[in-house]
Amino acid sequence: MNVLHRLRNPSLLKFLSLLRAENNLNSSNSHLSLNGPGHIFRILRFCRTERAVNRANLSELAKKSRVVRREAQAALLEYLHSTRSLQFMDAENMSKNTPEFFDRLLTKVDIDDGDVSRSLTRFLRYHPINEFEPFFESIGLEPSQYASFLPRNLMFLNDDQLLLRNYYVLCNYGVPRNRIGRIYKEANEVFRYDYGIMQEKLLSLQSLGLKQSLVVKIVASSPYLLRGDANKEFLEFLEKLKSIGIDYDWLEENISERDSCNWKCVLELISLLGEMGLKGEILGEVIKQHPDLLLECSGRITFCLVGFLLKFGSTPNIVQSVFLQFPRMSVVKFTYNLCHCYKFLDEIKMPVKEIGRICRLYPLLLGSCELKKVTSLLGILNCGMNRLCQMIKEDPYVLKKWVLGVRVDRLQDPNRILNVRMMKIKFLISLGFVEDSKEMERALKVFRGKGEELQERFDCLVKLGLSREEVVEMLKVAPQILNQSKDVIETKIGCFVGDLGYSLSDLVTHPALVSYTSERVKLRLLTYKWLKDERVVHPKLTLSTLLSCSEEIFLRSWVNSHPKGPEFWERLKKQIYSAE
Repeated sequence: MNVLHRLRNPSLLKFLSLLRAENNLNSSNSHLSLNGPGHIFRILRFCRTERAVNRANLSELAKKSRVVRREAQAALLEYLHSTRSLQFMDAENMSKNTPEFFDRLLTKVDIDDGDVSRSLTRFLRYHPINEFEPFFESIGLEPSQYASFLPRNLMFLNDDQLLLRNYYVLCNYGVPRNRIGRIYKEANEVFRYDYGIMQEKLLSLQSLGLKQSLVVKIVASSPYLLRGDANKEFLEFLEKLKSIGIDYDWLEENISERDSCNWKCVLELISLLGEMGLKGEILGEVIKQHPDLLLECSGRITFCLVGFLLKFGSTPNIVQSVFLQFPRMSVVKFTYNLCHCYKFLDEIKMPVKEIGRICRLYPLLLGSCELKKVTSLLGILNCGMNRLCQMIKEDPYVLKKWVLGVRVDRLQDPNRILNVRMMKIKFLISLGFVEDSKEMERALKVFRGKGEELQERFDCLVKLGLSREEVVEMLKVAPQILNQSKDVIETKIGCFVGDLGYSLSDLVTHPALVSYTSERVKLRLLTYKWLKDERVVHPKLTLSTLLSCSEEIFLRSWVNSHPKGPEFWERLKKQIYSAE
């Protein structure tokens, strides 16, 4: 049987087949013959190579193949459950949720001929594991955390029945297995309780009026409550919740079993908020809308926020106002933004007194703004720190334009703006405008372009046949006509005088005509001429009346007065706009 077993080995079969092949090539005889020692050495080297491939490290194969990893986990599960007699749920948890232990185990195992399960099973038969290592990792502890908890004289879990008994009480009560590790880390003495004591502790918390699901979260977040009688601060906290109108369902909805709760710190925060004027139902409403004020890091973040506000001179009324108007964002984010804005103001060299004033008067604004970096903002705006400070002093709400995710446009050079304004004033004075007059201010607000460009457009109007005085009068009525380029002005006036047959005097009377598009002027004046020829409209309507009204009014007032008016209008409109 041993001979047959060896013949099943693929390496041996390859060895024999190679011998047979070599023999057939080198001899006509049917029996095996070896052609010298060199041939034997080649065969031996081949066998050693095959053995190295087949005895690959199980850890490396598991990293490359999910199938191999699943087979190895299944083998570990079988060992823990069938061989070591652990409950199936525990064995499964220890085989699937212990990545670090599992990887360390696989590095010690060589795999023969691709049989993962047999290789690992054979290794575990002769190399039993310390079962406390995968157990502690499976309940949420890292190797560095559970190293000090490993018993010195025990290797098998079933040898510590007291530990397992209390562990099963927590599992059966509903505490997630991966949260039990934290309880063991912060209150490991509770796992030495005698039979029935752990269950009694859990039921005593539930007797306070708490649901079982809430007790699970509280125990996971505050393991020390299982040490003795219910913590005094925790009982006071429950009473406080009732007094400000908050029920236990709110607590269950917002408390996280992943966070650690210090109920003494939470109580101190409630007391501090009371000193700021937040009491009774008002405090209850604030906490209902923003539960993280109370529960985030046991209220320590809110402590920091209140301290920041008081440091910059905020009164209790201001602090109260901040919490009553608190934005819909986490207290962590709000406090971070507030501190970052302070750092921003400090980086741009704003005076300390001014920083204090802004932090004291605009805390809600600063807490809501996640600002860009100073260096980035200075580059985008193309300005210096002094100008940045001045802008914030004049209007702190400008910070909202500089938050992350908002496009910021480059600021115009103030010297350039001043120079352009002076050139415009000089141009208007040359035309006879009185400095600081209403006409000049109106023209300055309307004009677009440099002084040289405005002068060029003015000269264009004069060259077209208008006198200098006429152009000045036109600009006082409609200064916007100089916002158009020289070519556009020439085209519009040429159409008005040459194509439509009007005179320049009509243009002087109604200078706003130059502001309208050529298509609009053509369409309306030609339609009016046709309607006038048809004698359905008043023959002396002013040009401003015809051109300043909306298209809807023009159609309703004049075009629709003729049965064929709408048809003529549409045909002419199509003709003019297609020609353009």
